[in-house]
Amino acid sequence: MTSPEPVESRTQTRTQGRTAQTATLAEIAREAGVSAPTVSKVLNGRADVAPATRTRVEELLRAHGYRRRRAEATRSPLIDLVFHELESAWALEVIRGVENVARDAGLSVVLSESAGRLTPGRTWADQVAARRPHGVVLVLSGLDESQRALLTSRSIPFVVMDPAGDPGADVPSIGATNWQGGLAATRHLVELGHRRIGAISGPSQMMCSRARVDGYRAALETAGLPVDPALIVNGDFHHEAGYRLGLELLRRPDRPTAVFAGNDLQALGLYEAARELGLRIPEDLSVVGFDDLPVAPLVGPPLTTVRQPLTEMAEAAAKLVLDLGREDGTPAATRVELATSLVVRSSTAAPVAGS
Repeated sequence: MTSPEPVESRTQTRTQGRTAQTATLAEIAREAGVSAPTVSKVLNGRADVAPATRTRVEELLRAHGYRRRRAEATRSPLIDLVFHELESAWALEVIRGVENVARDAGLSVVLSESAGRLTPGRTWADQVAARRPHGVVLVLSGLDESQRALLTSRSIPFVVMDPAGDPGADVPSIGATNWQGGLAATRHLVELGHRRIGAISGPSQMMCSRARVDGYRAALETAGLPVDPALIVNGDFHHEAGYRLGLELLRRPDRPTAVFAGNDLQALGLYEAARELGLRIPEDLSVVGFDDLPVAPLVGPPLTTVRQPLTEMAEAAAKLVLDLGREDGTPAATRVELATSLVVRSSTAAPVAGS
């Protein structure tokens, strides 16, 4: 049987130059009209609390700014790793990075997926609160306000890796220089002599997708080339989208001579579309990807791509979440971008004269 949360003595904190008092669990219980053990169950993420009661107690915990003291919190030897989708070699690179850090710290990794949603469901947040991991790393995902408050009240730190949108100034995050990567990829094609350059973007609602396409546009504009909206198509970072949208671009009567794909999986789908249409890479079509997955140098021809340091990003996210969970202070940097770099292989070449 779980023992109730110890009732704390009233403490005082400084807030905007005035003294504010923090309520005890007993006072929160009294205000909610429940027992102190019920408040403890909510704090511990127990499932045996009525939804209406849980909501009322959590609203009061948030209103009073209650945060369970770290010294009292018994943590599980876990890091929670959350993907919005868990189905590609991209995810394996991220898992490898988090596992590297967890292993060195004597921790295990719990994987979960939000089935394509950019915010995990409420059930997930309750489960995390009950597990009490050392921290949570969210990949291309985020948390709504109630989920953030729930983890914060349990002193469970969280970090967003490659955030889908702006995570907010107070949310720790690890990203990559996506705009610079898109610029470098497109500039490489321009310097080879290409003038009609297409782009297969990722999902338009994702910040990394928009940044990569913005870099593509900047490279064209800097070179004095027009940005043709008809040559920019939105994919979903999957192989199938690269194939389908590749066919769409390459069947145009004024088809591009080069394409910047928003990630390597879409670039490989574009390879398939080119083969189906009898186009040779790079003689008839130059292709640049993004990510530099392990498969990139193994395909035929080896793929020119922008290296996104996925394993290093995941390691940085895991280290940051562990640092945030320690009592010796907050890390100096909680918003970090790692550098991308162009890796030139055999899928790009100068366009054939007259094309």
